[in-house]
Amino acid sequence: MTVTGIFTALVVGLIIGALARLVLPGKQPIPIWLTIVVGALGAVLGTLLAQNLGVAVTPGIDWIEIVLQIAIAAVGVALVSGLYGRRRRGIRH
Repeated sequence: MTVTGIFTALVVGLIIGALARLVLPGKQPIPIWLTIVVGALGAVLGTLLAQNLGVAVTPGIDWIEIVLQIAIAAVGVALVSGLYGRRRRGIRH
């Protein structure tokens, strides 16, 4: 992965974090900055996975890579949401 690829994945991650949050049912008790971070990480991991599967570079729009990025980010947002919400509830006794 090149520097340009990493930068692109991070920028796309901002959007993917928001999309991941939209595809999850219910309200996620995490701040938007954490959603962005998880989305960026999901985008990078999705790009790496697409490269390993050999589907990162295709003619036209890389739909498989985008779907992988959103899926990984959605799982990440769900996990972080559960952990963050549990931690926050524990503090408010």
